Amino acid sequence: MTFSKSLFATATAVALIATSASADNWRAWNVHHDGHPNTAAMDRFAELVDAATNGEVTVDVFHGGVLGSQPDALEQVRIGAIEVGNFNLGPIGPMVKEANLVSLPFIFKSVPHMFRVLDGEAGEIVAKGMADAGLLPLAYFDAGARSFYSQKPINTPADVEGMKIRVMNNSLYTSMISAMGGNPSPMAFSEVQQALKTGVVDGAENNFPSFKNVGHYEVTTHYSLSEHLIIPECVCVNTTKFNALSPELQDAVRGAAVEAAAFQRELWSVQSGQARKDVEASGITVNEIADKGPFQSAMVAVYDEYLTANPDMRKLVDIAQSTE
Repeated sequence: MTFSKSLFATATAVALIATSASADNWRAWNVHHDGHPNTAAMDRFAELVDAATNGEVTVDVFHGGVLGSQPDALEQVRIGAIEVGNFNLGPIGPMVKEANLVSLPFIFKSVPHMFRVLDGEAGEIVAKGMADAGLLPLAYFDAGARSFYSQKPINTPADVEGMKIRVMNNSLYTSMISAMGGNPSPMAFSEVQQALKTGVVDGAENNFPSFKNVGHYEVTTHYSLSEHLIIPECVCVNTTKFNALSPELQDAVRGAAVEAAAFQRELWSVQSGQARKDVEASGITVNEIADKGPFQSAMVAVYDEYLTANPDMRKLVDIAQSTE
């Protein structure tokens, strides 16, 4: 080999090593399994990132929670031990008060309204709070809306009066039921089926896919579209790792997340629509609630108590409620 060829080969090898060394290889956490819209969307995100950055950033997605529970994964992304996570915003609320916006009952009029709020000024405030905690949201996934199901239709807050309703163990959710005159019954999700069957509780609440997939439709007769909680999931990246990227790479990664989120929302719509058809075919009566105003009015005491304890959240709540 001539000197010039040898020099060229050496330079090429050094360049390849440098490129490899400078590439960012990220790990991503996802609790969902095959068949779930978020699993397909996270795989799509990884493909899009690789293509958009020409391999300068690559993402290996670990599904099924194999990298730990959601609380563990949240902390790992915050400190940068894992770079990316697909998280529900509910559990982020205790560590980022701004994220608690989505856990306020009846704060959103519908799923599209929720996305409009998060795409606007309120979303910017929430994103800053999360980013300061190490969890920068790049895009939001649809996780549906939670509605009531029981042995009777629920059309107004008065219909909840005296009912024992299973809710998640969160003071905002128990206060929501109490404000309507009901009796909140926090319990493990695994216990709800039997509790509904035996009458330990009169009703519960969840989205259509969960209502169908865990069989709660088998022990109830009515699903009422209250949509009282609309809590999205996010594609969140460690803030420090993201900020270390060039502006061009940041745009590419964020664009990949936004495109993956659009894909996820389409899949979720199909899955949720099919779940509704399936439970209606089984005999469940689904009743629309045309006016959620009375429910929102019933939450005044809940909001007053929350905002008294968290006065710095008032502006964020006002922005969300005034968003058309």
